[in-house]
Amino acid sequence: MNNSFQDKSKKILESVKQTKDEAKTLVTSKTHRRALVVLGLCAVFAGWLFSGMLHGPRVLGDAQHEKGVHASHVATEAATVWTCAMHPHIQLPKPGQCPICGMDLIPVQTDAQEGMPSNRRVVMSPDAVKLADIHTTLVERKPAAATIRMVGKVEYDETRIAYITAWTGGRIDRLYIDQTGVPVQKGDHMAFLYSPELLSAQEEYLQALEGVQTTKESHLDIIKSTSASTVENAREKLKLLGVTDDQVRALEANKTPQSHMTIYATASGIVVKREVQEGDYVKTGSRIYSIVDLSKVWIQLDAYESDIQWLRYGQDVVFEAEAYPGEQFHGRISFIDPVVDQTTRTVKVRVIVDNERGILKPGMFVRSVVSAQVLGTGRVMDTYLEGKWMCPMHPEIISEEPGPCSICEMPLVTTEKMGYIAAKDVQLPLVIPATAVLKTGTRAVVYVRTLQATQPTFEGREVVLGARAGDYYIVKSGLAEGESVVSQGNFKIDSALQIQAKPSMMNPDGNAGGSGGHNHGNAHKSQQGSQHSMSIEMAPQAFLEQLTPVYAAYFDMQTALAEDDLATAQQSLVSLNAALALVDMNLLTKQWHADWMDVHQRIINGSVIASEAKTIEQFRADGFKSLSENVLALEQKIGHTGQTHFKAYCPMAFDGEGAYWLQSTESILNPYYGARMLKCGSIKHTFEAMNGGGEHVH
Repeated sequence: MNNSFQDKSKKILESVKQTKDEAKTLVTSKTHRRALVVLGLCAVFAGWLFSGMLHGPRVLGDAQHEKGVHASHVATEAATVWTCAMHPHIQLPKPGQCPICGMDLIPVQTDAQEGMPSNRRVVMSPDAVKLADIHTTLVERKPAAATIRMVGKVEYDETRIAYITAWTGGRIDRLYIDQTGVPVQKGDHMAFLYSPELLSAQEEYLQALEGVQTTKESHLDIIKSTSASTVENAREKLKLLGVTDDQVRALEANKTPQSHMTIYATASGIVVKREVQEGDYVKTGSRIYSIVDLSKVWIQLDAYESDIQWLRYGQDVVFEAEAYPGEQFHGRISFIDPVVDQTTRTVKVRVIVDNERGILKPGMFVRSVVSAQVLGTGRVMDTYLEGKWMCPMHPEIISEEPGPCSICEMPLVTTEKMGYIAAKDVQLPLVIPATAVLKTGTRAVVYVRTLQATQPTFEGREVVLGARAGDYYIVKSGLAEGESVVSQGNFKIDSALQIQAKPSMMNPDGNAGGSGGHNHGNAHKSQQGSQHSMSIEMAPQAFLEQLTPVYAAYFDMQTALAEDDLATAQQSLVSLNAALALVDMNLLTKQWHADWMDVHQRIINGSVIASEAKTIEQFRADGFKSLSENVLALEQKIGHTGQTHFKAYCPMAFDGEGAYWLQSTESILNPYYGARMLKCGSIKHTFEAMNGGGEHVH
């Protein structure tokens, strides 16, 4: 050790000793907290200086070390600098925890040791890769499967609504069906109508019949034909007034005109509306009853903009009704609204469903699922419809060969014309796991493992993405089949590049201490009250304020589960859905819409799953875990205003799998175990509140 180093070491130790003496004085004067802060900062500062003199700058290979500090002993000799994944400016000579967020530190190794200089490359030892819990996945070609969840309700099939009307003006003297909900068959008597016009028409008909008898002995054919025409015209007038053939024959036999006429049902169905009362006068064409045939019904669903690309006319839809849990119904999409609702940003999707049993009632709430597979061209593949013919007006009419529709007689068309395609016709898309992608506005970054290197080497690469399909993204360019991308731990690698001021997701230009791109994923993370120097657009303050009830409902749910209170948790779920419905996306600028739509849909999906839970264990495992992941995504993508939020982690949850959640207090309240292990877990990260200008609220 040279004299210069000895001198610096001596000065540092003297400085530390002096600071300790000051801290003791502060403790004596009952300012304990300030003393502890001074001691902590002193230790960090001294460690940082020693690290810098001993080792110089290092590359960061970030890890969220959930397994425990004991795993740090397997680090290689080369990885002598330890840093934090969330705060890469923290560099210490020994393992431990980040003094800012409490996360376990991870070892660092430079790519200079590998002799492979690269502007986007980081090299890690095998042990560091294990500590960082980094996993890779092959880039492959396969159909991209998407599951679209929608909610809606049962409605009447408008094509099956019939109206019973007055064929002539008059007075309703009797209504045979005096209440709604009554089933009727075609031909049933419905009303008894007094009609002067009908009476006059009957008399005209009887007179015409008498005229025929009078002219029967005439030798003039013109007189006979005129009389016959008069009878025919009078009979046609009666039919136009609603008189049936049986009633005409009865009039001919009795020779007595009737002042009243019976109105019969022209269709079978359920009486859903009665338009008049007994004694009302009606005009020709006035509605008396509305009848609906419920043997087929419509399901009106709401689809988000981001899901429209997966939906096609004639697609099979599986749904469940709230009234019949566990029973699945099927229908086919018959209409997709061409206009997006400007308030809800959704599109109406109509599904036609057989209802021969009559158990689906208009107004019922339903939850539906559509499964779609998309090929490289973006067109939907449905093996059932491959090579078949379909009616453009009636999607339930599917044929193996061309011909007319059995309902409307329109010519059938190929399913290819309706947006479907056969798997053999196109190349399968290139897909990668969604977790492999780091997105910052218009940029998407993945980390590819270099297989030729002697040590684990990862290189950042910008890619062009297509649509997201479930847990995968379609890749348009930037990757090749067979390459290996990091699907877990990529943010940790990105932090390593930031340490070297190399291009990364957070720092695309590679400027030390800078940050570029549109990063609303992590820009609002706290640095112990430090001000951001980055110029990043944040969500508007008015929008952040509308998220406050959403977070509040979630925190109520988390607290209820920690108290083993299922009923309150379920009520909080209702409040969460209500709060989500009141969030006005129009407050967002255009670049934020996609992020909000994505996380909003995922929270809705988690809410649907949670609502189906019957026990508190199911609620925790099937619902709250998913909701927590998605509320954390909301926090990371957009942020919040108000009080500080805390990200907590329980390593024992779900048989050692571990699980995260968000809470509003720093004291652990474990929602996965409740009273059994209420304090099991630790705070892994702190989310400071934001205002709409991109600054922390202190």
